[in-house]
Amino acid sequence: MTTRLSREPLPSDIALAVRIADWLDDRYVDPIVGFVLPGAGDVLTTLVGLYPVVVAVRRRMPAVVVARMVRNLGVDLLVGAVPVVGDVFDFFYKAHRKNVELLLERHTLGPSPLSDWMVVGASVLVLLILLALPFVAAGLIFAHISR
Repeated sequence: MTTRLSREPLPSDIALAVRIADWLDDRYVDPIVGFVLPGAGDVLTTLVGLYPVVVAVRRRMPAVVVARMVRNLGVDLLVGAVPVVGDVFDFFYKAHRKNVELLLERHTLGPSPLSDWMVVGASVLVLLILLALPFVAAGLIFAHISR
Protein backbone atom coordinates (compact mmCIF):
# COMPACT_ATOMS: atom_id res chain seq x y z
CA MET A 1 0.00 0.00 0.00
CA THR A 2 1.32 3.45 -0.90
CA THR A 3 0.43 6.96 0.16
CA ARG A 4 -1.59 9.18 -2.13
CA LEU A 5 1.23 11.70 -2.38
CA SER A 6 4.15 9.35 -2.97
CA ARG A 7 4.78 5.94 -4.45
CA GLU A 8 6.83 4.61 -1.53
CA PRO A 9 5.25 1.66 0.27
CA LEU A 10 3.82 2.26 3.70
CA PRO A 11 5.13 0.45 6.77
CA SER A 12 2.88 -2.51 7.64
CA ASP A 13 1.41 -0.94 10.80
CA ILE A 14 0.39 2.22 8.95
CA ALA A 15 -0.92 0.20 6.00
CA LEU A 16 -3.14 -1.76 8.41
CA ALA A 17 -4.42 1.50 9.93
CA VAL A 18 -5.31 2.71 6.43
CA ARG A 19 -7.18 -0.53 5.68
CA ILE A 20 -9.09 -0.24 8.97
CA ALA A 21 -10.16 3.32 8.07
CA ASP A 22 -11.13 2.16 4.57
CA TRP A 23 -13.42 -0.50 5.99
CA LEU A 24 -14.88 1.49 8.88
CA ASP A 25 -15.47 4.79 7.09
CA ASP A 26 -15.21 4.40 3.32
CA ARG A 27 -17.11 1.11 3.22
CA TYR A 28 -19.50 2.32 5.94
CA VAL A 29 -18.93 -0.53 8.39
CA ASP A 30 -18.92 1.96 11.30
CA PRO A 31 -22.45 3.34 10.75
CA ILE A 32 -23.87 -0.06 9.77
CA VAL A 33 -22.50 -1.80 12.89
CA GLY A 34 -23.71 1.14 14.99
CA PHE A 35 -27.19 0.79 13.51
CA VAL A 36 -27.34 -3.01 13.89
CA LEU A 37 -25.87 -3.05 17.40
CA PRO A 38 -26.96 0.25 19.03
CA GLY A 39 -24.42 1.37 21.63
CA ALA A 40 -22.35 -1.83 21.48
CA GLY A 41 -21.52 -1.29 17.80
CA ASP A 42 -20.17 2.17 18.51
CA VAL A 43 -18.04 0.81 21.36
CA LEU A 44 -16.75 -1.98 19.11
CA THR A 45 -15.78 0.32 16.23
CA THR A 46 -14.15 2.74 18.68
CA LEU A 47 -12.05 -0.08 20.13
CA VAL A 48 -10.96 -1.11 16.61
CA GLY A 49 -10.33 2.57 15.85
CA LEU A 50 -7.81 2.76 18.69
CA TYR A 51 -5.27 0.89 16.54
CA PRO A 52 -4.07 4.02 14.64
CA VAL A 53 -3.75 5.81 18.00
CA VAL A 54 -1.52 3.00 19.28
CA VAL A 55 0.55 3.25 16.09
CA ALA A 56 0.94 7.01 16.60
CA VAL A 57 2.12 6.49 20.18
CA ARG A 58 4.54 3.73 19.14
CA ARG A 59 5.94 6.00 16.42
CA ARG A 60 6.35 8.78 19.00
CA MET A 61 4.17 11.25 17.19
CA PRO A 62 3.58 14.54 19.03
CA ALA A 63 1.09 14.44 21.88
CA VAL A 64 -1.14 17.00 20.17
CA VAL A 65 -1.60 14.58 17.24
CA VAL A 66 -2.47 11.71 19.58
CA ALA A 67 -4.90 13.97 21.46
CA ARG A 68 -6.62 14.92 18.20
CA MET A 69 -6.95 11.27 17.29
CA VAL A 70 -8.49 10.42 20.68
CA ARG A 71 -10.82 13.42 20.36
CA ASN A 72 -11.98 12.23 16.92
CA LEU A 73 -12.82 8.81 18.37
CA GLY A 74 -14.58 10.37 21.35
CA VAL A 75 -16.79 12.55 19.16
CA ASP A 76 -17.56 9.56 16.92
CA LEU A 77 -18.45 7.42 19.94
CA LEU A 78 -20.49 10.05 21.77
CA VAL A 79 -22.58 11.26 18.83
CA GLY A 80 -22.65 7.84 17.18
CA ALA A 81 -24.30 6.33 20.24
CA VAL A 82 -27.43 8.47 19.74
CA PRO A 83 -29.95 6.21 17.97
CA VAL A 84 -30.57 7.00 14.29
CA VAL A 85 -29.08 10.53 14.43
CA GLY A 86 -25.72 9.08 15.45
CA ASP A 87 -25.83 6.51 12.67
CA VAL A 88 -26.45 9.23 10.09
CA PHE A 89 -23.63 11.27 11.68
CA ASP A 90 -21.27 8.29 11.24
CA PHE A 91 -21.80 8.41 7.46
CA PHE A 92 -20.36 11.92 7.33
CA TYR A 93 -17.93 12.43 10.24
CA LYS A 94 -15.39 9.68 9.32
CA ALA A 95 -13.26 9.80 12.47
CA HIS A 96 -11.16 6.83 11.40
CA ARG A 97 -10.27 8.48 8.08
CA LYS A 98 -9.31 11.67 9.92
CA ASN A 99 -7.05 9.69 12.25
CA VAL A 100 -5.28 7.95 9.38
CA GLU A 101 -4.73 11.31 7.68
CA LEU A 102 -3.14 12.58 10.89
CA LEU A 103 -0.96 9.47 10.97
CA LEU A 104 0.09 9.88 7.33
CA GLU A 105 1.06 13.53 7.72
CA ARG A 106 4.17 12.44 9.67
CA HIS A 107 4.17 15.49 11.88
CA THR A 108 7.56 16.90 12.76
CA LEU A 109 6.63 19.19 15.60
CA GLY A 110 9.43 17.91 17.80
CA PRO A 111 9.21 16.21 21.16
CA SER A 112 6.12 16.86 23.23
CA PRO A 113 6.42 18.30 26.73
CA LEU A 114 4.98 16.44 29.70
CA SER A 115 2.02 18.84 29.87
CA ASP A 116 0.95 17.78 26.37
CA TRP A 117 1.02 14.13 27.40
CA MET A 118 -1.07 14.99 30.46
CA VAL A 119 -3.73 16.37 28.08
CA VAL A 120 -3.52 13.12 26.10
CA GLY A 121 -3.95 11.14 29.33
CA ALA A 122 -7.03 13.18 30.22
CA SER A 123 -8.41 12.62 26.71
CA VAL A 124 -7.87 8.88 27.01
CA LEU A 125 -9.56 8.89 30.43
CA VAL A 126 -12.62 10.66 28.98
CA LEU A 127 -12.69 8.17 26.09
CA LEU A 128 -12.54 5.24 28.52
CA ILE A 129 -15.41 6.70 30.52
CA LEU A 130 -17.43 7.08 27.31
CA LEU A 131 -16.63 3.47 26.41
CA ALA A 132 -17.79 2.27 29.84
CA LEU A 133 -21.08 4.21 29.90
CA PRO A 134 -23.11 1.73 27.79
CA PHE A 135 -21.99 -1.15 30.03
CA VAL A 136 -22.81 0.74 33.21
CA ALA A 137 -26.21 1.71 31.80
CA ALA A 138 -26.90 -1.88 30.76
CA GLY A 139 -25.92 -3.11 34.23
CA LEU A 140 -28.20 -0.58 35.92
CA ILE A 141 -31.09 -1.51 33.65
CA PHE A 142 -30.51 -5.21 34.24
CA ALA A 143 -30.33 -4.68 38.02
CA HIS A 144 -33.56 -2.70 37.94
CA ILE A 145 -35.37 -5.30 35.82
CA SER A 146 -34.20 -8.24 37.92
CA ARG A 147 -35.73 -6.80 41.13
